[in-house]
Amino acid sequence: MRKRKVNIFLVFLVCSFLAWLVSRLSESYTQRTTFELVYTNVPDSLLLTKASKDKVDVRLRASGFQLLGFNFKPKVISIDLNSVDQNDAHYYISQEVYRRQIEQQLSGSMTLLEADRDTLFFDFFEVFSKEVRVRPNVEINLGQNYLMEGPLVVSPEVITIRGPKQEIAAIDHVSTLQMVLSDLSSDFENRAALYKPEGLENTTYSSNSVKISGKIFRFSEKIVEVPVQVINLPDGTDIRTFPDVLDVLCKARIDLLKNIEVSDFEIIADFNTARRNDQNLNVKLTKQPATVHSAQLLEDEVEYILKRE
Repeated sequence: MRKRKVNIFLVFLVCSFLAWLVSRLSESYTQRTTFELVYTNVPDSLLLTKASKDKVDVRLRASGFQLLGFNFKPKVISIDLNSVDQNDAHYYISQEVYRRQIEQQLSGSMTLLEADRDTLFFDFFEVFSKEVRVRPNVEINLGQNYLMEGPLVVSPEVITIRGPKQEIAAIDHVSTLQMVLSDLSSDFENRAALYKPEGLENTTYSSNSVKISGKIFRFSEKIVEVPVQVINLPDGTDIRTFPDVLDVLCKARIDLLKNIEVSDFEIIADFNTARRNDQNLNVKLTKQPATVHSAQLLEDEVEYILKRE
C-alpha cells in the first residue's frame, strides 16, 4: 500500500514538473546567438573568392519552445548575392539588406532584435568562359585476336571552363587522369576524371568527368592477291613487274571478310619514282574497302623490265 502511494506521488510530481516546464517554455525570452553565413546565387559573371564575414552575431526574441528547438538545429543563414551592390572597385551588401534576408528566414513568431551593423564586403574575380576539347589519357591493351572498331569515344567531347582570364587564357584542352584498360575482349564504358592543374584554383569545369567507351570485336585474317598497276610510263614503252600480283593481309570481322573481292583493292607503282640504275619500283596500296579494319602489303616493292613497243 505504501509503495502504491509513493508511485502515485511520483506520477503527480512528474506531471507537475511537466506543467511547470510547459508554462515556462511558453513564455518569451531573448537570446544571443551566432549565425553561419552561406553565400548563394553568385552572379554568373563573377566568382566569389573572399567575404569579409562568415558569421554574424544576433539577438533574438522567441518562445522558450522555439529557442530550445533552435539550439538543436544548424544555425545557418543564406545570403543572396543577387542583391550585391558595387561602389568603385568594391562589392558590398549593406546591413539593412542582409538583416532583411535574415528576418525572412526566421520563423514567423521569432523576432530579430539586433544584428551586427557591419557592411558585408566581397572580393570577386571577373569570370570568363571558353569551350575546350577533352583529350583522353587512356592506354588500351586489347586481348589476343581482338581489335577496336572505330576511334575511342569521349562524351562529352567538349566542356566549358570558367575562371579568371589569366588562368584560362592559355588552355586549349583538358586531359583525363591516366587510365589503363587491359586485355579487352568486349565493348567497354568507363568514367574518367578530368585533370585540373594546380594553377587553376579559381577555375571550374562544366563537368568533372567524362565517359570513355569503345566497341571491341574479334577479328580474322585473309590474304588477297591484288595485281600491280604501273602509272606514268613513258610513251612507247611497256613494263612487266615481278611479281605482277602482291599479297595484301586483311584484318576484319569474319562475316565481312567473306564479301571482300580483289576489285576492292588497288596497288599502284609510280614509274616517276623509279631510281636510275635500279630495277625496283616502290608500290603503295591506294584503295581498300571501308569494311576492312586494316590492310597491309606484305611487300613494298617489285622488280621490273621495261620494253619498248
